[in-house]
Amino acid sequence: MKQFFQTMFASTLGVLIATGILVLGSVFFLMGVAATAGGGSSEYKPDKNTVFKLSLDGTLVEQATDNPFAELMGESNTQLAIPEVIKAIRVAKDNAHIKGIYMEAGALHGGFAGIEAIRRALVDFKESGKFIVSYGDSYTQGAYYLCSVADSLFLNPQGSVGLVGLASQGLFYTGLAEKLGVEHYIFKVGTYKSAVEPFFLKKFSDANREQLTSFLESIWGNLTSAIKESRHLADGELERYLNEGLALGQTTNAIDCHLADALRYRYEAENSVKRMAGQDMDDKLKTADVKKIVSIKQKEKKSDNKIAVLYAEGTIIDEASSSSPLSGDAAVITEEMAKKLRKLQEDEDVKAVVFRVNSPGGSAYVSEQIWKGVVDLKAEKPVVVSMGDYAASGGYYISCAADKIVAERTTLTGSIGVFGVFRNFAGTFEKVGLTTDIVKTNTYADLGDFSRPMREDEKALIQHSVEQTYDLFLTRCADGRGMAKADIDSIGQGRVWTGEQALERGLVDELGGLDTAIKVAAELAGLSDYKVTVSDAPKDFLTKFMEKQLDEAKVSIAKSVMGQKEFELFSKIRQAETEEGILARMPFDEVGF
Repeated sequence: MKQFFQTMFASTLGVLIATGILVLGSVFFLMGVAATAGGGSSEYKPDKNTVFKLSLDGTLVEQATDNPFAELMGESNTQLAIPEVIKAIRVAKDNAHIKGIYMEAGALHGGFAGIEAIRRALVDFKESGKFIVSYGDSYTQGAYYLCSVADSLFLNPQGSVGLVGLASQGLFYTGLAEKLGVEHYIFKVGTYKSAVEPFFLKKFSDANREQLTSFLESIWGNLTSAIKESRHLADGELERYLNEGLALGQTTNAIDCHLADALRYRYEAENSVKRMAGQDMDDKLKTADVKKIVSIKQKEKKSDNKIAVLYAEGTIIDEASSSSPLSGDAAVITEEMAKKLRKLQEDEDVKAVVFRVNSPGGSAYVSEQIWKGVVDLKAEKPVVVSMGDYAASGGYYISCAADKIVAERTTLTGSIGVFGVFRNFAGTFEKVGLTTDIVKTNTYADLGDFSRPMREDEKALIQHSVEQTYDLFLTRCADGRGMAKADIDSIGQGRVWTGEQALERGLVDELGGLDTAIKVAAELAGLSDYKVTVSDAPKDFLTKFMEKQLDEAKVSIAKSVMGQKEFELFSKIRQAETEEGILARMPFDEVGF
C-alpha cells in the first residue's frame, strides 16, 4: 500500500509539473502571438541626440532565441545575435539622430570570430566621426577587446581590466572511469585528433599541447596587436600588465598602463556621454538598444535576385531527438540541413548561397549527407562558406566542397580526422552484482555489447571502419580544395588551425566575415543587383514554439537546481558519456574569453 501511494504521488506530481509547463507555454505562446500582431509593423524613430547603448552582457550566438522561462527561473544571461549587433552598429552609423555609441561592459561570453566581426564593425563606425564611449565596472577580456576601440574608455574606481591571457583546460575522465569499472575502447586516425584523450590519458599529449599552444598564440597575438594599435600602447606596456599580474592589483594599474583613460563611476560616465551627444544634463541619458536600432526603417533593395544565407550552428548529430536539452547544446545540426540545401537548389530566385558554418563537428555519417547537399547545390549555383567561431572536423567536412571558403583570422578550423569511442561496463556490473547472458545467430550480432570486453577481431573491424572514414574525409577535402590527398593528410591528422593559419595552408580562400562571403558569392554569380535573405525551414509556429520552450524549461529548471557552473560541468560529462560511434569532432569543447 505504501508503495502504491508513493507511485501515485510521483505520477501526480509529474502530471502537475508537465501541466504547469504546458500552461505556461500556452500563456507565452498567446503573448507571442499578441506581440507579433501588435508590434510586427512597429518602427522605432529616434529622437535627436539619441545614443546607441550596446550592453555587452550575455552570450554571442549566430541566431538568438528568446526563452520566456529564463526570467521565471532567475536567469539573467541573454543571447546577442552577432548579425543583429553588427546591423545595429551600421544603422547607427548612417542615422543622423544617433550621435554615438555607449558601450557598457558586462559578462560577455563568446568565441573569438564573432567578437572580431563586431569589433570590425565598430572600427568602421568610427569613420563616421561619431563617438564611441565605453564604461565597465570591470572588463572581461572579450569585452575589453571590443571596448578598446572606444574614443574614451572609463573604468569604475573599484573595477578592473581583466587581461591575463588565454588558457585551454582539459577535463580527463580516465581516473573516474577506473574507479567506476568503465573501460574505454579508443579508435582514431590522426596524431592530433585528441578528442579521445580524456578517456585514456590524464593530461594533454605532446601533440595536443603543441597544437593548443600554436593556435592560442596565434589568436592572442591578433587580439593583443589590435588592442595595442587602438590604445596606442608603447612597446612592452601590455606585456608588463599581463606578465606582472597587474590586472589583480590596484585599479590605477590600468590607468598607468594606458589601458583605461579615467576612473569614473557609472553616472559620471553617463554624464560624459550626455555632454558629447548634446543632451540636457538634467535629464536621464537618452539611449536606444540593439532591438530598437535594428527596427529603424531602412531602404530595402528590390530585386528578384536573392543571395540566401543558411545557418548551420551547433554539434552535428544523427537525430534531433537524440540531443537532450541537458547536454548543453544550444543548437544542433541534423540531416535536415541536407534538405534545406536541396530546397535552395530548387529555388530559382536564389542565385547564390552563403553557408554560414559554426560547428565543432560531430557525426561523420550526417556530415557526409550534408556534404552531398553542398555538392548538388554547387552544381546549380555558387556556394560560399562563411566560417564562424568554429568550422572544424565535421564542420570542415560540410564546408570543403564549397566554391569558396571565407574565415575569420581567429576561426578554429581544420581538425581533419576521425575517431570512435566504445565502452565496456563489465567492471561496473561486477561491482554492483549485475550479470548478463546472450543468445546470437552470427559472430558479430552482439558487436558493441557493453557488458563484456571487446574481442581483438572486433577492435580490428572498428579501426578499419574509422580508417575508411578518414580516407573518405581526405578525398572529400582533396576534391573540394583541388589538392592532393597526401597534402591534405599532411595538414590533417586531426590538427586544428586558426583561420589565419588555414589560409596559409590552402584550407580557406579568404579572411573576412559574413559580408565578405556575401560579396564573394555575388561576384561568383555575376550579380550587381541582389538582396540578401535568411533561409530557414518553415515550421508550424505552435509546434516550433512548444518544442523549443519545453526544452528551454528543462534546461532552466536544471540550471536553477544545480547552479550555472555545476550545470556546465554536468553538460560536458553528459556529452562525453553519450558520444559513441564514429565521429568527426573537434578535439576539445571550447576555447573562449
